[in-house]
Amino acid sequence: MAVVELPASLPHSARHMSKRFYLTTAIDYVNGQPHLGHAYEKIIADVIARAHRLLGDEVFFLTGLDEHGQKVQQAAIAEGKSPQAYCDELAAIWGRFAAKLQLTNDDFVRTTDARHKAAVQALLARLHREGHFYQSPYRGFYSQKEETFLTEKDRRPDGTFDPSYGDVVELVEENYYFKLKDQQQWLIDYIEANPEFIAPSYRRNEVLGFLKNNTLEDLCITRPAARLNWGIPVPFDAGYVTYVWFDALVNYISVPAARGDAAVLAAIGQAADAGGAAVELWPADLHIIGKDILKFHCVYWPIMLKAAGLALPRQLLVHGWWQKDGVKMSKTTGNVVDPGAVIDEWGLDAFRFYVLRELDIGPDGNWTDAGFAGRYQAELANGLGNLVNRSLSMLKRYRNGVVPARSDELAADAGRAMTETLTHLRASELQGALVSVWQLVTRANQYVDQTAPFKLAKDPAQAARLDEVLYNLAETCRVLGVLLQPFLPGTSAKIFRQLGLPDATVPLSTAAWGGLRAGATIGEPVALFPRKDQPKK
Repeated sequence: MAVVELPASLPHSARHMSKRFYLTTAIDYVNGQPHLGHAYEKIIADVIARAHRLLGDEVFFLTGLDEHGQKVQQAAIAEGKSPQAYCDELAAIWGRFAAKLQLTNDDFVRTTDARHKAAVQALLARLHREGHFYQSPYRGFYSQKEETFLTEKDRRPDGTFDPSYGDVVELVEENYYFKLKDQQQWLIDYIEANPEFIAPSYRRNEVLGFLKNNTLEDLCITRPAARLNWGIPVPFDAGYVTYVWFDALVNYISVPAARGDAAVLAAIGQAADAGGAAVELWPADLHIIGKDILKFHCVYWPIMLKAAGLALPRQLLVHGWWQKDGVKMSKTTGNVVDPGAVIDEWGLDAFRFYVLRELDIGPDGNWTDAGFAGRYQAELANGLGNLVNRSLSMLKRYRNGVVPARSDELAADAGRAMTETLTHLRASELQGALVSVWQLVTRANQYVDQTAPFKLAKDPAQAARLDEVLYNLAETCRVLGVLLQPFLPGTSAKIFRQLGLPDATVPLSTAAWGGLRAGATIGEPVALFPRKDQPKK
């Protein structure tokens, strides 16, 4: 897990930084093992973070774990462990998962962190002082599985509740409530006035439909400590702990607070660390979430931020779910995809490529093992891998690996791919960016077939023409290596090494044509994506 810890004290000149591009994933609930959906969300965020760094932005990428709540308490008790010990064990598993994905996150939050607890309690105290909460008795139904209260509207026609809620019990208890109703029209107006706030547009329409067709209920933000003690204590009433979702959402500002973000510290009434680094993060540029938690992020969170006097995040980017072979994934039936096993067999870059190329951000996707193998063979092994291998092998064979003089036959194609890819990346359109890159891969493979350099090499009179072809192919490989850095970082490094270039990351702007110097010597060509034998049908 690539967590970059800033030192406790920095030189004065380093304390005043410009606003960073701040993006987050949802924090994962530690009541289970990581699965494909978790991997997909993390990879989306990692690609966007890498892309913005390579576009010249200072980036802060946050991910982490949600560790409180009734489900965690019950699971820990069932295993004979304390909730904290249970969470610590699972946090280690999730940390290894992030490392397996080679995420470039700058911080990793756990809601059991002291820094997070302090921010949650500071926010609760402020909102309570300013009259945003009230105490009221509640009589009704409660889903322990979803940790949420249910109303009559949640019942099915026969009076039962959907099985997705698990065991539903009737409760009678007092709790504190956060006033949401009064902000319903404000939120509708805000979303309509800021069409980019929720993307894709059909998720925005889904939220607006909910807000316009339902009366917003006030949010219960506590649980009695007598019933649930695994949570952040409420600072103004020792008899309660904080509702897990109110707690979890605050992670997006608790880390900026811990990092010295002045706007967040002022909003929640925390003092800055006099010797710490001041990092400007808020507002978040991008919250990347799954479609199942729309209401929490698009309704509760904006109203919480407004109450605290903080700006809203610039965009909520909502992705869909994965199925396996057209069916919902289920551990019970064994119909699952283990990201770790796929990475071990096919490589991390192949896994990253498939989930990004197969599924655009927004709709649901369908994983098939045959589809994965097909994309690997056609687009990675036979497409990109074959292009790089034969291009550099011919340069090695015909010119002893020495780059010829510059030629610009593929410059326009490469320039188009660069422009389109960067435009897509700035808009977080990852599938579109990969399509643009692969158009260049296809064009270059066609160029090999059209120019037939292996035939030119047999005719000494065609030496100059062969030089032109070999330069165009080698330079196209370099351009592809640059453009693929956010998506396939390991593959990009291999391409650079084979070209005899340093394998360090370089700005995406260096994909401009002509970067390969005449007279330079390339390295040894090696297969990027070894072909795999496919099972017979």
